[in-house]
Amino acid sequence: MSLSAARPLDPWRWLGLTSLQCVVLTLLFGAPLRVFGLQAPEPVFAMIPAFAWAVIRPSIIAPFALLAARLVQGLSLGGEYGASATYMSEVAGKKNRGFWSSFQFMTLIMGQLTALAVLIVLQHALPKAALEAWGWRIPFVIGAGLAIVVFFIRVGLQESASFLAVQAAGAKGEKHPPTLALFLTYPRETWTIFGLTSAGSLAFYAYTTYMQKFLVNTSGFSKDAATGISAASLVAYMLIQPLYGALSDRIGRKTTLMFAFAVGALATFPVMSQIAVTHDPIAAALLVVLLLAILSGYTAVNAVLKAELFPAHIRALGVALPYALANSVFGGSAEYAALWFKQAGHESGFYIYVALVMAAAFLITLTLRNTNRDSRIVED
Repeated sequence: MSLSAARPLDPWRWLGLTSLQCVVLTLLFGAPLRVFGLQAPEPVFAMIPAFAWAVIRPSIIAPFALLAARLVQGLSLGGEYGASATYMSEVAGKKNRGFWSSFQFMTLIMGQLTALAVLIVLQHALPKAALEAWGWRIPFVIGAGLAIVVFFIRVGLQESASFLAVQAAGAKGEKHPPTLALFLTYPRETWTIFGLTSAGSLAFYAYTTYMQKFLVNTSGFSKDAATGISAASLVAYMLIQPLYGALSDRIGRKTTLMFAFAVGALATFPVMSQIAVTHDPIAAALLVVLLLAILSGYTAVNAVLKAELFPAHIRALGVALPYALANSVFGGSAEYAALWFKQAGHESGFYIYVALVMAAAFLITLTLRNTNRDSRIVED
């Protein structure tokens, strides 16, 4: 039996499974990744789904293999975000921490662009039959090769002063706090990150992942035109990140976040409504870039801000766990929410939903301290 013939997984059950695994795996492995080092596990886990998909034959077990591969991928990603955000924030000097840490999100966008480029090349280079028969394996093989490169890069990394301090404390017999200490000792910081990530993830998926479908299904662009608009907007979005990061070093993370969420809450409805009736690809691309430029006030500084809220001994878990929770619930459900509103005949309801969540995040930013001056990264 082929994969296409097998009974498909209910999308809402799939969302629940992947959301749950993301949270659980972060909970289980976020702290160990920080204790035992940053570079060892992630590339190994990242390669497993790639090689698994490269050799697996479509069969009745394909849906289960898909779930297993997604779980392993989630294991990698669950610890990856907290570890990488923490590491980049710690090794950057205090004066330019926002600028250097913004490259984390810049490279995330670069990954999306790379995947999009591979997709475009394969669609134009291979006939549909070949793409369905074996061509779909190519991106996973490329991903596996890149994971090997990343592994060797990480082997040569120097640990941050924060991690070395935690390691030294462990050698002296000081125990690392259990995971529940995150909620009991740092409830305000934990829920602050959850709230900010909820809005940031929802807006990010709405403006990027869902936008390509929106351009086709609502605006009426061809798939090729929508892909081109998405690619162009992502390039601009990527280049904007360091600018906002550097700006946050001058005016503060809180100020850039307030701008992103306040203006985003006001702009989402009118801009999305305009994109829906726009048929000029250049105009559509500029409107998408406008939304992404506003959101950059969050995405460029979210890693460093979250890292600055926690002390070193629980920083990686403190960043990763609430991020995983919020990203799963709000980011992971963005497309389903958008399609639900569309099928209900109230597509603009999704724009309002995104705007309201961003407005709530703006209220949360009002309670933030200025982490530029009051950072818990004290090991510089």
